[in-house]
Amino acid sequence: MVIPTYNESENITRIIPQILEQGDGIEVLVVDDGSPDGTGGIVGAMGKSDGRVHLIERSAKGGLGTAYVTGFLP
Repeated sequence: MVIPTYNESENITRIIPQILEQGDGIEVLVVDDGSPDGTGGIVGAMGKSDGRVHLIERSAKGGLGTAYVTGFLP
């Protein structure tokens, strides 16, 4: 599952565990657009403790559509 984020630090710690509990084969890729609230750091820490959580950090806000495209690229 691809989740584009920008300033989602308050929500991301709730949504990722809810997604992962749906099954062992589920993985989450967060594409963060340089959130100033630390969303990328939170997701990075989650990924260190659970190998099913992945992060792509973009340096600036690029928009929802391009975040999804980035997440689906090989």
